[in-house]
Amino acid sequence: MTDGTLGASPVRKTPWHLWVVGIVSLLWNGFGAFDFVMTTTRGEAYMREMGFSQAMIDYYLAMPTWMWGPWILGVWGAVIGSILLLLRNRLAVPAFALSLLGAVVSLIYGKFINPPPLPPEMAMMSWMPFVIVVIAAFLAWYAWTMGKKGVLR
Repeated sequence: MTDGTLGASPVRKTPWHLWVVGIVSLLWNGFGAFDFVMTTTRGEAYMREMGFSQAMIDYYLAMPTWMWGPWILGVWGAVIGSILLLLRNRLAVPAFALSLLGAVVSLIYGKFINPPPLPPEMAMMSWMPFVIVVIAAFLAWYAWTMGKKGVLR
């Protein structure tokens, strides 16, 4: 529906799934933000509480400075994108795109350039970067689709 003015883009009713995707996204990415804050503020103590081996703690503490950029983009782009999606703001699309970029760079680094030393009991964690990229890609696609349908303003 339009407000009756010429040239106005149609305002679409918010589909129920936007609220589901937005809330689940905020919860998922909120945990990523919590993990980022705890890792950067409590460092080794937090990682030890999470069950990381000393080799893994050393690996993350030795992360190159340039990797902070993708990590920050991935985490905070997703949190901001989630909030913007719930606000039906079209800026959710670039926020999720930046988050996807950060996740892909992190995946490339952690899988192909410098893989972490995962102990056998944490073998399932080796799939986590792929899961994160798939979720980030879905959220970027979803926001883009909602923008194309006129749901986001």
